[in-house]
Amino acid sequence: MINAHQIKEEICDIGRRIYNKGFAAGNDGNITYRVGENEVICTPTMVSKGFLKPSDLCTVDMEGKQLSGHRKRTSEVLLHLAIMKSRPEIKSVVHCHPPHATAFAVAREPIPQCVLPEVEVFLGDVPITKYETPGGQAFADTILPFVAKSNVIILANHGTVSFGKTVELAYWWTEILDAYCRILMLSRDLGKVNYFTEQKTRELLDLKQKWGFTDPRLTEEMKNCDICANDTFRESWAGAGIERRAFDPPPPMGPGAAQGSGARGQGSGNEEKPNVQAHGDGEGEHACQCNSKPAAPVSSEQEALIRVITERVMAALATTAK
Repeated sequence: MINAHQIKEEICDIGRRIYNKGFAAGNDGNITYRVGENEVICTPTMVSKGFLKPSDLCTVDMEGKQLSGHRKRTSEVLLHLAIMKSRPEIKSVVHCHPPHATAFAVAREPIPQCVLPEVEVFLGDVPITKYETPGGQAFADTILPFVAKSNVIILANHGTVSFGKTVELAYWWTEILDAYCRILMLSRDLGKVNYFTEQKTRELLDLKQKWGFTDPRLTEEMKNCDICANDTFRESWAGAGIERRAFDPPPPMGPGAAQGSGARGQGSGNEEKPNVQAHGDGEGEHACQCNSKPAAPVSSEQEALIRVITERVMAALATTAK
């Protein structure tokens, strides 16, 4: 049986932690916990998360209608409910504005992979949503393309949202992400970011699977993808304005990479790169043919048409040459 008062104490504790970490200025941020099939405890609007009391919290149903509480529920609760509806096993959601991760949200810079062991094991590829005005259903729906494959999402020009089976776990993913973003910035300022080799990355993915964590890179769907090239969510980049600018890509890794490129060591990404087809987010950036389907066989009619067109083009070129 769920102890609602204990859950409220945990929410207040996490509220103090995100406030003390500088993840929630003023009344920023919100926290929820699902205590029943149609009942969610949530933080109120216009209250600092650093000074919450259990009596400040309110409850809403799974459509966002307030059921109890003397304070008005957070205006962004629909974001939390969208996650809970998509992932019924999720009990808690934490949304805040950690500065370093939010800097990536504002720059719309994808988070580099294959740099820190803890990030590979606990986070994996971190998606960035398209921007939408906070508060409404359209804003909540921006996470839907990503929620099944990640436990932490960056909200463009806004902040982060993370989720788990406990309030503590939901918060952890945000703390890990912001620490990582800070390390990336500091490393770049020192001169370069060194990436893992493909072998070392696969060793981490093996450990991740052994310890019971899932990762899209371990699925059949992703078997032909570059394991360090943000292939999990790359298709969303164009629509959200995501582009790699601040960090060079890691060396190609995976079945579609150039031969021997995965063994080039822990390079900074500044080395000469092979001429591999890009995914459309930056000229010359590597990527294998991820999620691609085999080409349909060419019919005899199509072959005949191609032959006629080719003959006409060649004839026209021959005439021009004269």
